[in-house]
Amino acid sequence: MTALKNDRFLRALLKQPVDVTPVWMMRQAGRYLPEYRASRATAGDFMSLCMNPEFACEVTLQPLDRYPQLDAAILFSDILTIPDAMGQGLYFETGEGPRFKKVVSTLADIEALPIPDPHKDLGYVMDAVSTIRRELNGRVPLIGFSGSPWTLATYMVEGGSSKDFRKTKAMLYDNPQAMHLLLDKLAQSVTSYLNGQIMAGAQAVQIFDTWGGNLSAAAYQEFSLAYMRKIISGLIREHEGRKVPVIMFTKGGGLWLESIADAGADALGLDWTCDLGEARRRVGNQVALQGNMDPTVLYAKPEAIRTEVGRILASYGKGTGHVFNLGHGITPEVNPEHAGAFLRAVHELSAQYHE
Repeated sequence: MTALKNDRFLRALLKQPVDVTPVWMMRQAGRYLPEYRASRATAGDFMSLCMNPEFACEVTLQPLDRYPQLDAAILFSDILTIPDAMGQGLYFETGEGPRFKKVVSTLADIEALPIPDPHKDLGYVMDAVSTIRRELNGRVPLIGFSGSPWTLATYMVEGGSSKDFRKTKAMLYDNPQAMHLLLDKLAQSVTSYLNGQIMAGAQAVQIFDTWGGNLSAAAYQEFSLAYMRKIISGLIREHEGRKVPVIMFTKGGGLWLESIADAGADALGLDWTCDLGEARRRVGNQVALQGNMDPTVLYAKPEAIRTEVGRILASYGKGTGHVFNLGHGITPEVNPEHAGAFLRAVHELSAQYHE
């Protein structure tokens, strides 16, 4: 494989020295970019983008071509590829987001679920990873990802997005045996899926626990964190002669940073409700931190964006171990020029913290 020309993202995740704070954006290939909207229109729909390795590669590279400051690429895919490969029938309803043709509601439903083979059942994702890695040609590292077992389970039980997770939480409390079986199957699936991505060329991986923060403290430990810990223990941690860092991101998980830091990941993603400096004090040198600007700051003028970037950098302070990111994904209405101002500000203002 081609040597990396820019590895500051991987170095920061491993708390190694860097010249400036590396930066990327969750959902950086997305609807805020006109070039993405054009590709999606050509492909026909969202799933056609995801399931075609050439299209997935094209949209993955678009933000890198527009923003030379980006220090990483992230695979263009969807967190719900695993449930789809389990036979749930993923589709997207205009204005309503993801839906499933089948829902999981009983122990028998869960027992019947297969564990997908990443190469046979999700081969289009592996092909996308290898295609993107080849086309990157060492520009920046490639991030692979998956949803967490708990997050995937919520969509499978609810049949799509939910505001209150009533069916999923009812199963958790009424039938914990069934929920644990579902989460265990999903943990096995995520482990093999991420390992497949690593073998195909992903140089770091992130676990998106989007809905873990909606659990109580006790339920989070038992039904979300325990299964992410299991995944991390089963991941390939070195490939192509260098370590493969793992990032764990629980949206709304700021109350539990210490226990999340003990789960075995190299870095923790933080949403914007956490103070970055306080988070650094709480976890010490145990893990790197990724985040955590409120994505809606990008609606403000470039001067205000730059001020907020400076505040967050000052909060973290001197030294490595920080990957700058948004506290969640960039939203479709953001002006691409504002995203560019954000990325430039991170590199320009962070050099002083790495002398």
